[in-house]
Amino acid sequence: MSTGDNPDTTGRIKSALRVIPNFPKPGIMFQDITTLLLDPKAFKDTIDLFVERYKHEHISVIAGIEARGFIFGPPIALAIGAKFVPLRKPKKLPGEVISEKYILEYGSDCLEMHVGAVESGDRALIVDDLIATGGTLCAAMNLLERAGAEVVECACVIEVPELKGRERLRSHGKPLYVLVESQFEPSS
Repeated sequence: MSTGDNPDTTGRIKSALRVIPNFPKPGIMFQDITTLLLDPKAFKDTIDLFVERYKHEHISVIAGIEARGFIFGPPIALAIGAKFVPLRKPKKLPGEVISEKYILEYGSDCLEMHVGAVESGDRALIVDDLIATGGTLCAAMNLLERAGAEVVECACVIEVPELKGRERLRSHGKPLYVLVESQFEPSS
């Protein structure tokens, strides 16, 4: 299944999220996870759903995408006994890094990770809060695969299906697991 399996739990998660209209610019319905973090039960449910899915998959690396992948990735990594590897924006990691550039709607960006953080044969799960177009997740996959890891799956709390990120990942041969779809009604 590609979305969270327990309707009661995913409903609680979805109700803990907040939608902010016109942020960070007009026309955007921002999917705010900070309210999820304020609800310990919903936050724990989120982590528990991911842990339940991956605890028997022999994942050795949880790669979290800056910045909100850093919120969800470490507790999943601890629970399943995997290392956590931060994938950061340029010039944020000290020491030697490898990087992967990718195209955005208006310009380009880059992800970096430490050389040696991932080894050949590692089984990696990529974690982020949200998938929109899939560009960042594809860059993360390329980066990890260049380092020799096998990317098992990408996992996000929220999916914006209208932006077709799932199809983009599918074209790269990678599955996506999400807990909830985006909401478009502003939160009160």
